[in-house]
This record gives sequence, structure tokens and C-alpha cells, in this order.
Amino acid sequence: MASHRGAEYLVLDLETIPDTSRWVRPETPMGTEAPFPPAWAHRIIVIGCLWLDADYRLKRLGVIGGAEHGAVDAGGPGPGRDDGAGADRTEAALLTELSRFVGKARPVLVTYNGRIFDLPVIALRALCHGIALPWYYRERGVRYRYSEDGHIDLCDWLADHGATRYGSLDALARLVGLPGKVGVDGSQVEGLYRAGQLRAIQDYCLADVVQTALLFLRFRLLQGTLAPGPYHAAAHALLERLGHDPRVAAVVAGIDRDHLLAPGRDQPPEPDGDGGLAGAAATLAPGELERDPDGDAPSDGDLPGERAARR
Repeated sequence: MASHRGAEYLVLDLETIPDTSRWVRPETPMGTEAPFPPAWAHRIIVIGCLWLDADYRLKRLGVIGGAEHGAVDAGGPGPGRDDGAGADRTEAALLTELSRFVGKARPVLVTYNGRIFDLPVIALRALCHGIALPWYYRERGVRYRYSEDGHIDLCDWLADHGATRYGSLDALARLVGLPGKVGVDGSQVEGLYRAGQLRAIQDYCLADVVQTALLFLRFRLLQGTLAPGPYHAAAHALLERLGHDPRVAAVVAGIDRDHLLAPGRDQPPEPDGDGGLAGAAATLAPGELERDPDGDAPSDGDLPGERAARR
């Protein structure tokens, strides 16, 4: 992975359910919480992405795959049915598309708790399906926690790499003026999936991706990578683009803009030349992530399938 200077950023989040075809839930006493599955037993059902260019401008927001990779649409389990071959095919397709894009575009990954959860789950589920992740194992920066060259785990950095207790995304989001969890929470994902409500899960994932991206901009301000004026301009421009996307309307409506945008407020933001969310695809279908916003043919800098983001 290239150094973060001049690099683009892929803000990433997963939604998962237990892979009950390979992992048996241990019995628990009545009234106690079910145990959290081990990393290898998390079946990936949604991968949400927000792609920023090197100047922190939005390029894409969507979920890899799209409706054709849904719980019911792709032959996966419907209400009350177990996981099976259809769910495996769906998950393998999502992982293949993600790996192909990251290996090609080589963005810096931005996650919240991704070093502990998202990336190990991606690696172990790729192991399950026989999918190569050369960008994960051959690029030191992706797995090296003290480097920004391939992966920035905001949870780890904001806890000074374990020097203090980790905070949840919900807590840190609210700390900077974001709404935190809106509507759905992680405990509801499996039930929604079994009920065939994949769209609600995708929207929930996108809400977390958007808040992670805005928290990332605030982190850049904290680091001094962005001065107050450029921070204000970048955050304002991102909010303007997101304001046109109904999938994240509840998140945008819940933002305390005075608090989020306070740094650099005395310096007017630069206008967003795009004037809307015209470049952001609703879903990142195969090859969709890599399509040029102006409709040009895919290039080496394009997203999963750039022929195309939502815990």
C-alpha cells in the first residue's frame, strides 16, 4: 500500500450473522446473552464502503454487491431457514469483489475496530471460501497497527493503541456531534436478515460507514493533518453530498452541525464542484465501484468492479 500522502481512502464496515452451518451456538441459561461467535464463524452479509479521494472528497458510497447478493434474492436463507450453499456463494462473491478492488485501487482502509474484527473476519471468511487476499498479507501496513500506510483503525488510534479503554463508535460519534446509532443496532441484524430485510441492514451499515468517515475527518484535524479551515471545508462538502442520499437521511438529520463543523467555521468552505451525489452509486454491484464518476471506462484507480456504502 502506498503512503497515506496522496493515497485515497476506503471507509469500510461489515455486517455479519453467525454461520450456523459451521458453528453451533452453545446453550446458555435462560435470560443470559448469547455468546459472541468467534471471528471465523461470522458470515458476512453486507460490506459497506465510502470511498474518499486524496483530498477527502466523496467518490462513492454504497454496499458491495447490491440486491442480487441479498439474503433471499441469491438463494440464501429466508425467514426461519438455515444458512446453506446459496449464502456461501453470496459471501464468496462479496469477498471476491472487495479483494479485487482493494488489490487494484490500493486505498488506505479506514475502519472502526477493524484491526480486531472486520479485517480478521474478512481474512478468515476468505480462507473458508478459498479467496486470495494478497494485499492483506503482502503489504505490511495493512496489519501493522502503528502505521497509516494501509489501514487506519480509528478505534485503536483514539485509544492510543490500548493505552486507554476503547470507546464504541456510538460514543465517539456522539462526542463530535454525530448522532451515533440511529434506529437499528447490531443486536437486530440477524433477526432482520432472517426476515429478509436486507435493505434495512444495508442502510444501518451505511449509517455507520458515514459516521466513521466523518469521525475520520475529525481525527485528521486532531492529528494536525487537516488545519481547521480545510477540515471545515472537507466535512461541509461531504455533508452536502450526503444530504442528497435518502439512505443516510436519518444520520444527516441527526448531526449537530454547529458542533461538528465548529473548527474552521470562520473560514468559508470551498464549493463542492459536483453539486450533489451524482457520482455515488446506490449499490456497489460487481465492477460498479470502479466506474468513473463521469461515466468513463474503468481505470486502475477504480472501486470493486468500478463498473460502482452502510453497524
